[in-house]
Amino acid sequence: MTRARSAHLFIEAFLAILPWLSGRSSTMHTLVFLSTRQVLQCEPAACQALPLLPRELFPLLFKVAFMDKKTDVLRELVYSWPFPLLSFQQLLQECAHCSRALLQERLSTESMQAVILGLTARLHNPEVEAGTQPSCRKQALRVLDMTGLLDDGVEQDRGTMNVWDCAAAVARICIAQQHGGGVEPGLAPVPVPVEVRVDLRVNRASYTFLRKALQSSADSPLRICCRDLRAEDLPIHNTMALLEVLDAGCLRRIDLRFNNLGLRGLSVIIPHVAHFHHLASLRLHYVHGDSRQASVDGLDNFRYFLAQMGRFICLRELSIGSSLLSGRLDQLLSTLKRPLESLELGFCALLPEDLHFLAQSSHAAHLKKLDLSGNDLSGDQLTPFQDLLQAVAATLLHLELTECHLADAQLLATLPTLTRCASLRYLCLYGNPLSTAGLKELLQDSAVQAELRTVVHPFPVDCYEGLPWPPPVSILLKASINEEKFARVEAELHQLLLASGRAHVLWTTDIHGRLAADYFSL
Repeated sequence: MTRARSAHLFIEAFLAILPWLSGRSSTMHTLVFLSTRQVLQCEPAACQALPLLPRELFPLLFKVAFMDKKTDVLRELVYSWPFPLLSFQQLLQECAHCSRALLQERLSTESMQAVILGLTARLHNPEVEAGTQPSCRKQALRVLDMTGLLDDGVEQDRGTMNVWDCAAAVARICIAQQHGGGVEPGLAPVPVPVEVRVDLRVNRASYTFLRKALQSSADSPLRICCRDLRAEDLPIHNTMALLEVLDAGCLRRIDLRFNNLGLRGLSVIIPHVAHFHHLASLRLHYVHGDSRQASVDGLDNFRYFLAQMGRFICLRELSIGSSLLSGRLDQLLSTLKRPLESLELGFCALLPEDLHFLAQSSHAAHLKKLDLSGNDLSGDQLTPFQDLLQAVAATLLHLELTECHLADAQLLATLPTLTRCASLRYLCLYGNPLSTAGLKELLQDSAVQAELRTVVHPFPVDCYEGLPWPPPVSILLKASINEEKFARVEAELHQLLLASGRAHVLWTTDIHGRLAADYFSL
């Protein structure tokens, strides 16, 4: 019996039991997954059998093939994909058939390359789009969405792909298409363009290559569409040139990091950013410059920046870190057309009047995420901060208060307001001088917050040796702790969680983990 005939018989048997499997309860759905995995064990036979399978099975086939690194099958699945959209976020998420969420992992290079090869084959064989081959489906692939890949900043691993690896692979195909890699005109139908959605991370080393790919894609069968742009340490002229070649209709986030722009540089770039009227998220990290500087140029630059911010009509997240906004937060937020849902103001030297304005503003009633890390909330700012918590209590899901100088006294005074945030899921208090007693009080009082899933807490001050008082943040972040003492504290906290029926709540000191939620995932 030939291999193809064996595959056909197996597929026929598999199809025969599908109605029975589909009619079972959700607890039986793993049978479909296991059957699919069995079908893909012999890749050559599975590839030949793909035309016999109902299109409804393709999503599960894709997930299983991706998970098990069945690269030949993956390539053929992309080559003959029967739907207009192939989305990683939809296909690799936790589902009824398999609880594994692959997008929360670093994805296999082998599987990613197989997807890229399938796409390349599709572009080089446009008759697929015309539906002339027996294995082809009536509907053609129009969008390949590869966004949402894990980018946790860990060192590169040859066995896995991150955001940069994925974007680079797509860019190479796009450039190749413009240098004779595509279909020769007149000899074959012109392939229907495929839009590939990716997240781009650009730095000085990758700038030229990625900009060339974006330019090439404008008239290519493969069109790169950037969803989230993260530009790191780019000169101003490179940043502007990059923005000029991006599709305004696709971009939802611009993230500029370590660019040392200052107000003058920011005033040069911001008109190019404001061109993206549908931008939902703007993140400006380490934009050094004091908005309070008395020079005429400084004031003019700040006013110009504010005027440009007023052009955004869809902005829902704003992050301005390490910028001196003391006493000017009202001017910044008053220019925005719509209330924000996410606001990050880390290390911005906020004053009591800034917190008071935010509490009274229209933004407070809509905020899901708030980050005030690096601002001293222990003195005159404490009462305005508590008023702000009261104002955001109905909507807040995510709160970050790293290095805010909150000791036990300030935390205990704030707990009645903090626990009114009934929907809070994530709380970060890392780098604050809290004791074991203070943490226990927080753990007990937070029992009323049924949605709370993660608390990132500091190492208790009583676990350090010879700590000065009050302890500077620099000491808390660098001093060595007594590991034995801290192990006992961890055990006590864990027992308190178990006793209160909250074993599912994670209490950790891991500030660098994958715990903080991105705004778009809230």
